[in-house]
Amino acid sequence: MTEKTSRLPGFYKLPIEKRIAIIAEWAGLDEAETAVLSHNGLTATQADTMIENVLGTFELPLGVAANFLINDKDYLIPMAVEEPSVLAAVSHAAKLIRAGGGFQTSSTEPVMIGQIQVLDVPDMAAASAAIHAHKAELMAIADGSDPIILKLGGGARDIVPRPIETAVGPMLIVHLHFDTRDAMGANAINTALERLAPRIAELTNGRTNLRILSNLADQRLATARCTIPAEKLATPDFSGTEAARRIEEANAFAIADPYRAATHNKGIMNGIDAVVIATGNDWRAIEAGAHAYAVKDGRYTALTDWHVNENGDLYGEITLPMAVGMVGGATKVHPTARVAMKILGVQSAPELAEVMAAVGLAQNLAAIKALSTVGIQKGHMRLHARQVAMAAGASNSAIQRIANQLVAEKNINVNRAKELLTIDN
Repeated sequence: MTEKTSRLPGFYKLPIEKRIAIIAEWAGLDEAETAVLSHNGLTATQADTMIENVLGTFELPLGVAANFLINDKDYLIPMAVEEPSVLAAVSHAAKLIRAGGGFQTSSTEPVMIGQIQVLDVPDMAAASAAIHAHKAELMAIADGSDPIILKLGGGARDIVPRPIETAVGPMLIVHLHFDTRDAMGANAINTALERLAPRIAELTNGRTNLRILSNLADQRLATARCTIPAEKLATPDFSGTEAARRIEEANAFAIADPYRAATHNKGIMNGIDAVVIATGNDWRAIEAGAHAYAVKDGRYTALTDWHVNENGDLYGEITLPMAVGMVGGATKVHPTARVAMKILGVQSAPELAEVMAAVGLAQNLAAIKALSTVGIQKGHMRLHARQVAMAAGASNSAIQRIANQLVAEKNINVNRAKELLTIDN
């Protein structure tokens, strides 16, 4: 490639070996790293060092999403996902967004929240006052738990007492706000909480119980925004202006109705989770944080805002917690995750978080544009039909033919695929 661009027209038509060669050149992969893409990157022996009772490994398809322009920088996005249409859809949405100048992203500092549960507190007001009065001392204790993070500019940022009422009586929950820099930060937070707990107990005259991070990382947010020229949204059946209005209406539905919002947000996470998995981060933590954030105002709602702006173009925005890291955990241990990070080429955890937010916004656009114009099934069913043909036992040469017939009949069914194979034979 003479120019480093995420525009890869016709990439899907190339044989896998050629695709790998293009990505290897893009990312500057060496021979060993390139081989990871050609073969199962994680061996059973390596897996045995990661979790207990290992039997083997479980593979997911790994691909790249194209067309991403984020803060005027091109990215190819590694995504590990088994669901058909995800990569094609998000790449198409990124191409539309690129026409409007791409994504603009931002993020807060990578501050995680740790919680210490304090019970049997005789005087909540006095305990809270004591926490406030000794905040500097407590933050120094927390900072002493991880001198490396402290040296890198991270460390304690705040201590916040929160009295709450529960089914078993009142509790004082003490929050530690801790900047974890390029780490996701679970181990750093939990270590700091353990060091703090004895002093917290002394200051409050209470009894500490749980000491654990929160996955509602609402101090660690990532935002992505974009504007798409209305004419770029045109379809054979709708003008760009009409398509933009329909997308706005679809988003309004998800904002107002939690039943729709759950599926709307699931579509966002289709994209984000795939990048989180590919890079060896904790997709369960990201899911928990996103859905908790969606109900932060007391009612579950959409994580995105899509509306037609004063120029008649489509504006989109997403903000959500994004506690991801570049150091520690599977990100550094899993060979494929290491290669995925090299392809992505991010330089910090906040940059990684912003890229994931952009992917979530693009994935959401792809879904609600399809839903509100051509319908979600048209492209998705064509790809799903290929999986059904494979499940029925079709050979490589017969898969597309059987899939096309299933789509034509609007009968994406394994038994029907088997019948078609029998007829072929």
